[in-house]
Amino acid sequence: MARLRIATRKSPLALWQTEHVAARLRDAHPGLEVALVPLSTRGDEILDRSLADLGGKGLFLKELELAMQRGEADIAVHSLKDVPMDLEPGFALAAVLARADHADALVSPKHGSLDALPRGARVGTSSLRRQAQLRARRPDLELLDLRGNVNTRLAKLDAGQYDAIVLACAGLARLGFEARIGERLDTPAWLPAPAQGAIAIECREGDAATMALCAALDDAPTRTCTRAERAMNRALHGSCHVPVAAFARLQDGGLALDGLVGSAADGRLVRAGASGSADDPEALGASVARSLLAAGAGDFLPPA
Repeated sequence: MARLRIATRKSPLALWQTEHVAARLRDAHPGLEVALVPLSTRGDEILDRSLADLGGKGLFLKELELAMQRGEADIAVHSLKDVPMDLEPGFALAAVLARADHADALVSPKHGSLDALPRGARVGTSSLRRQAQLRARRPDLELLDLRGNVNTRLAKLDAGQYDAIVLACAGLARLGFEARIGERLDTPAWLPAPAQGAIAIECREGDAATMALCAALDDAPTRTCTRAERAMNRALHGSCHVPVAAFARLQDGGLALDGLVGSAADGRLVRAGASGSADDPEALGASVARSLLAAGAGDFLPPA
C-alpha cells in the first residue's frame, strides 16, 4: 500500500487544510495511506512581532521543508498566499487546489460594515496590504497590530481589544466561522493578497511519484490565475514588507488581472489592470507590474 506523509503547521486552519488535502488524496487514490506530521514554525511561535519584522511569511514554510529534506515527510500543505514567490532550491509546487473565497472579511460584534464603524474605531490587522486599503477608505480609523491564528484573533476581538478585525473569508469559512463575516471586502474596490483563498501542495523537486499522486488535486483555472498574481508580485519584489494586492480571473477566453500597491502609512494607492492570454499568465503579471511602476508604485517599494 502506498503511503504519503504530510507536513503541516499545528494551527487549526493549517490542520483543517491538511485534513482536507488528505481526504481529497484518499478519494483520488483508494488504498493510499495518508498520515499527518504536525510541526511548529517560527511564524507560529513568535506572536509579539510582525511577520515583516521577523523576515516574512516564509517562516511558515522552513520547518516543513526541513522535514521533507530529512525524509520525515513527503509533501507539505500551505496557504498559497504564504508561499514565497520563489521556492527554496529543491522544492516544487505539486498542486494548487480550486480556490475558495478570495475576499477579505470585516468582523465586528457591533458593526456590520466598514462604513458603519464609528470614527476612530480600533481595527486589528498586521497586514500592510489591508492597512493601506483601510487608510485609503477610512483614514480616521485607529489601526492596531493583530497576530495569532484565526481563533486567537477572534478571541481578542470578543475580549474588546478591537472594535473590528479584518481576516480572510476563506479561513473563517473553513473553520466554521462564516456567520462572523460582517462584510465581504471584495473586488474591484478592495483587492486580496496574491493567491488568497488557494491551498498549495509542496513537494521535493524530482519526486515524480509524489507529484503524480498530487496532480489529481490540481485545479488548472486556479493555478493559471494565481500564477499571474504571483508573477506580478515577483516583478514588484513583493513581500510582507510591501502592501501588494492582486486578483486575476478568467473571462472572455482570456485572463484579466488587477493589481494594487499602496502605503500603509498614509493610504495612498496605485492601481493598474490588464487582460491577456491565459496561456502566459506570467507575462500578464509582469505587464501589470510594469504599469504599476509607471504609475508611481515604486514610491512604496523598497530598493530591489
